[in-house]
Amino acid sequence: MAVAPVIDDQRPVPNHVAIIMDGNGRWARARGLPRIAGHRQGAEAVRATVRNCADLGISYLTIYAFSSENWKRPASEVDDLMGLLRLYIRRELAGLGREGVRIRFIGNRSRLDSDINRLIVESEESTKNNTGLNFTVALNYGGRQEILEAVRLFAEDVRAGAHDPEDISEKLLQGYLQSQDIPDPDLLIRTSGEQRLSNFLLWQSAYTEFLFTSILWPDFKREHLEQAIQEYQRRERRYGGSGD
Repeated sequence: MAVAPVIDDQRPVPNHVAIIMDGNGRWARARGLPRIAGHRQGAEAVRATVRNCADLGISYLTIYAFSSENWKRPASEVDDLMGLLRLYIRRELAGLGREGVRIRFIGNRSRLDSDINRLIVESEESTKNNTGLNFTVALNYGGRQEILEAVRLFAEDVRAGAHDPEDISEKLLQGYLQSQDIPDPDLLIRTSGEQRLSNFLLWQSAYTEFLFTSILWPDFKREHLEQAIQEYQRRERRYGGSGD
């Protein structure tokens, strides 16, 4: 019987974990199931991961639920994903909210159906005063798009006289990002063996520790999260400075 990983309680766990959940389709294909079955099992993994992060003392969790490029997938799969999203927000996020989780969404909402936008607003409003885990869902999100939108908003303020162009700085521009009040991720995990960011949290991940695992997302369990935290605890974060 495998022994569960033991996290070093003398070293800090990451304050913010971000996850690119990859491998739902491959998980389903390996079992001769339709892709939506993989997405459903992936939703189960999300539920467990949210609770495991809270239990392990992680303060922020951000997941990449649907990218701005995912609209290129077959319409039937997108429809299935949006249907699953509706169900997830109604059932799962409501339950997490009652457990003290604060829920937020980042991404462009203009292309989402009105009922999904209504559910998003309701889940954010009903949990905004919760003090537990901060759970952020990146939905119809793209890192480049987020940066471009921040620059556009800054330019509008310059035109309105609120800023001079010379005012721009990292700190100022960060205040125009959708994630402005969320700390940068300390650890970013991508499942399924792929080793790229895929337009996820590009600005925020400048000094993030990356961990790539071959585990498919539907199979991601607490032990894999603990292993990722163990690896994080072994690393020395220097932020461009020199080591000992």
